[in-house]
Amino acid sequence: MDGFKKRLSDSVQVRLSVALSLAILLVAALAGMFAFASALDEAHEMQDETLRQVAVLFDRQQMTLHYPVVEKIPGDDEESRVIVQYLADSSKALGSNDDSVIPLPFPTTLADGLSTVSIAGEDFRTLVRTTARGERIVVAQETGVRDKEARESAWRSLLPFLILFPVLLLVVSDLVHKLFRPIATLSDDIDRRDKQALHPIDENHLPTEIRPFVVAINRLLARVAQSMETQRRFIADAAHELRSPMTALSLQAERLKATPMPTQAVERLLPLSQGIERSRKLIDQLLALAAAQSNTERPPTTVSVHEVYRRVLEDLLPLAESKNIDIGVESTEDVQVVISEMDLLILVKNLVDNAIRYTPCGGRVDLSVELVQDSVILQVKDSGPGITADEQMRVFDPFYRSIGTEEAGSGLGLSIVKAIAERTGARVRLSFSDETDKSGLCVSIELKRGSG
Repeated sequence: MDGFKKRLSDSVQVRLSVALSLAILLVAALAGMFAFASALDEAHEMQDETLRQVAVLFDRQQMTLHYPVVEKIPGDDEESRVIVQYLADSSKALGSNDDSVIPLPFPTTLADGLSTVSIAGEDFRTLVRTTARGERIVVAQETGVRDKEARESAWRSLLPFLILFPVLLLVVSDLVHKLFRPIATLSDDIDRRDKQALHPIDENHLPTEIRPFVVAINRLLARVAQSMETQRRFIADAAHELRSPMTALSLQAERLKATPMPTQAVERLLPLSQGIERSRKLIDQLLALAAAQSNTERPPTTVSVHEVYRRVLEDLLPLAESKNIDIGVESTEDVQVVISEMDLLILVKNLVDNAIRYTPCGGRVDLSVELVQDSVILQVKDSGPGITADEQMRVFDPFYRSIGTEEAGSGLGLSIVKAIAERTGARVRLSFSDETDKSGLCVSIELKRGSG
């Protein structure tokens, strides 16, 4: 019950359905009572009219009455029979305690017209009429059977209401559900949107009542898009402005390294050069992240995966050799994918760079590509420590680095991969290279297959 109360207070759809159902119930109850009373009155009027017609028939046919004592006639129902007798013969009634023997002891003082009289413990509906010959006759019938037939007729008149009420409830429930369907559809569409998709919601097909709400959401989306674009522009501008002085510092460090210096100065110059190189890499990755998150459209083309692998290995092979890492491509068959070549190059390069940096010396990094129906699966596997299931969602956050790692880095590599995947519609999945030992990282990228 508490759950229903909560739904009733939280849901406009439930409140509307309940309110309409209660209104239908109230109207149906009032209409049913009115129909029942009307049908009951009409049944009684028809029964009274039957008594009148019997009296008129008796008068028109100039019938005469006599009261022979006979056995019960087949088909004669004592409760529903219509009794006709001369009112004056009431004094000839055999007894007042038996209503089955005619004549019955009706009061001789009854006035012409309809009335209800109690005879022998039974109520009779009577019609007294003075005929054209001056005789007064009484036409009577027991009220019990009349009331029973009237009630049955009235209940039959309620049957349409009893059938219509549940049908109306179902129709109202379905109608309310359909009326609120555009809101549910709008909610699903917004929920399925990528977080980078900040384009306005189409309001033309929506009901007028919720259109102002959608307009307000569109204005909010526009403000959020402007804010995000400002943030991306700031990161890109700041990184771009820092690139020149960092390049100058790097050149100065290289010149300084070539200058004869004491041993102590050389030892201090080495960490300085390494710090400058890390800063340059951080600036390059910030620029790459800003480009990946930008709304600039890069037209997709058909790209060779092996060609991208070759270019990445050419760039990163010196880093792998410095750690004595065995790196190469496992698959021999090339596959074409539909994506911007620059996006795919940045995506694969960041994955391979991460794999080399977090793989211990003497380890292994393997690149592969597999065709699965209409999709292409790119995989980068390493023999490093891997990423636990608890951290697999957090590693995509900017500047997040796994706890306990000693490898220097900016924590932007997987953020760039995620940004490119979201913009291009690719799907990224993390797992272990060795599921048995729960070690090594395997990054799988699912892309759309090219036509080549």
